[in-house]
Amino acid sequence: MRVAFIGLGTMGEPMALNILKAGHEIVVNNRTKNKEELLAAHGAKRAITPQEAAREAEVIITCLSDTPDVEQVVLGDNGIIYGAQVGSVVVDMSTISPEATCRMADALSKKGIKMVDAPVSGGSEGAMHGTLAIMVGGDSLDVAKVLPVLKAMGTTITHVGPIGAGQITKSINQIIIAGVYVGVAEGMALGLKAGLDMEKVVQAISQGAAGSWVLSNRAMNMINNTYPLGFRVRLHQKDLGIALETARKLGVTLPVAAVVDQIETAVIANGYGDEDVSAVARSIREQSGIR
Repeated sequence: MRVAFIGLGTMGEPMALNILKAGHEIVVNNRTKNKEELLAAHGAKRAITPQEAAREAEVIITCLSDTPDVEQVVLGDNGIIYGAQVGSVVVDMSTISPEATCRMADALSKKGIKMVDAPVSGGSEGAMHGTLAIMVGGDSLDVAKVLPVLKAMGTTITHVGPIGAGQITKSINQIIIAGVYVGVAEGMALGLKAGLDMEKVVQAISQGAAGSWVLSNRAMNMINNTYPLGFRVRLHQKDLGIALETARKLGVTLPVAAVVDQIETAVIANGYGDEDVSAVARSIREQSGIR
């Protein structure tokens, strides 16, 4: 398929590379132009603007940091809406507001352009290995059209409902893992303060009821107090903000998510916003007197 990919950050670059490796034609566009060079070296074409990138594409993917970024790329000056063909499908793989997603879909539909929302989970490792979990909202025919491209990036692809449902599902994902990250951080702090061999502790509990992806893949960060990037704290807090706002509108109480939001606010204020989300352990360690 002819694919445009806009947004080549920590997640987008390996995702686009996997689309290329799967045999699809691809044109890329990124605000920071040197981020296009790796894809170009592997055979991708480059476009100056999102409008240009969308011009000949059947599927147009956006993978950007926040709601205003996606709105600008889709509807702004030189945006996708001015270049995309009638019948093409915009696939937004960012994590953004469900309401904004629906507004953009409505604006695109008036031009004969389809849209699905397809946020992902799995971090930079999943993006690199093509093993992302992809939560898809949209019309079933549009989802079917883009499925071959999604399969190049993920192994679990679930059509969860109409447009916007993917973003709400991603909010649920971020709410749940927020509590898991802090729970693992608290457990690691207790074991460290007790002087236990924490590698053995993790081994002992990882196959039981406490087992989780976070425990298996991020506990050692918390034990060693080093947090190499997988998914940035500041981006997770952005996602939690979307979840908390959606919950307020629906009348849902999220006490744990609200506490994690405050913990992440402190971590970011102390200069660690670009570290991995597991850096929430910094706050727990500091309050526990662990150096």
